[in-house]
Amino acid sequence: MTSLSRRTLFAGTAAAALAAPGPASAAPAPASYRQALDYAVAKLRAVAPTVTSFPQGTKFEKWTFDAGGGWVGGFWPGLLWMAYLDSGEDKFRALAQESALRLAPRRTDTGDHDLGFLFSPSWVTAWRLTGDSSWRDGAVTAADSLIKRYNPAGRFIRAWGKLGTDDRAGRVIVDTMMNLDLLCFASQATGDRKYVDIAVAHAQTTAAHLVRPDGSTCHVFDFDPATGAPIGQNTVQGYSPTSCWSRGQSWAIYGYTRMHHRTGRAEFLSTAREVADWALDHLDADGVPVWDYRSPLAPNDIKDSSAGAITACGLLDLARATGIARYRTTALRILDALCRTCLTTRSTRAEAVLARGTRNRPSEDGVEISLPYGDYYLMEGLLRVLRPDQVAKALDL
Repeated sequence: MTSLSRRTLFAGTAAAALAAPGPASAAPAPASYRQALDYAVAKLRAVAPTVTSFPQGTKFEKWTFDAGGGWVGGFWPGLLWMAYLDSGEDKFRALAQESALRLAPRRTDTGDHDLGFLFSPSWVTAWRLTGDSSWRDGAVTAADSLIKRYNPAGRFIRAWGKLGTDDRAGRVIVDTMMNLDLLCFASQATGDRKYVDIAVAHAQTTAAHLVRPDGSTCHVFDFDPATGAPIGQNTVQGYSPTSCWSRGQSWAIYGYTRMHHRTGRAEFLSTAREVADWALDHLDADGVPVWDYRSPLAPNDIKDSSAGAITACGLLDLARATGIARYRTTALRILDALCRTCLTTRSTRAEAVLARGTRNRPSEDGVEISLPYGDYYLMEGLLRVLRPDQVAKALDL
């Protein structure tokens, strides 16, 4: 893997952007979007000054916390950055930076594949909005930690288990598609291809084994860690190994669209369209995904509003990349459904914005609660519609 200039590295992306269709025509944003975003910012204005740790989910409508951040720690500073983008209030900027700094010890954590979730919404966004190189350098350090989990025999990033152990050493999960953007950022920041090369390899392996021929996804796929030979699909958070966990499908939609944006590779746009088309064909009539699209109780089973918010963001990205109006229209339909049926506006106790999230249905862990990533992607989606130039700056769209 050799060093190269940023211009050379991302020339393919620029060329693809020039060749791609323009964004799909945009319908006027309903007033409910503005009301929902105002509600989210007001909620954060009231709650954030009292938060000194990392929200993980709600219990009886109040945030519960993990001092180390768990896998979701980056979404709290990310939420504060989203509030700053909309309001311009320096208080949100200060709180976002204070919160992000508490993640500093995780930069060298080689025991977690979720460093993209931790550092992209927090440190990478901080770099883009402040220009302070310490944020950029810290994010690159996190990327260095993440690539230590790369298995060259199987061409995948190991999901779980401590390095040097046999604990789930060959396990890959669809969620990791969302951690690849950190690697693409590191190659952009350093000019070194090694990060993006690993991201591309992992995305190709995921497309070959976790994305099924019909466009649905499995949550987990196991490989022989020594040889890289495929073993088979599995699940931890889905209904079954052959079902389709809706949040996993949303990670694939967003992740492959973003990988196309970062690399210009047509194969990733094709995969993004396949998984998006399958999700659109299976989205419930009410616009909010059921927790697993293939649950035997669907469409009348428990919902996952966070899957809806993530899907909406991915579809808005995909509409930009393809010019296909259906993707944007469905994204707006999902956002409208979330704003109408999933906000916490009727509660005087609620500390979060988006209700009806489901963390892990099979283990009965966090069913019908609020989740920090649900709030984050709802705000990101609303900003993509209402303040596209501002959010583009933060996300490098």
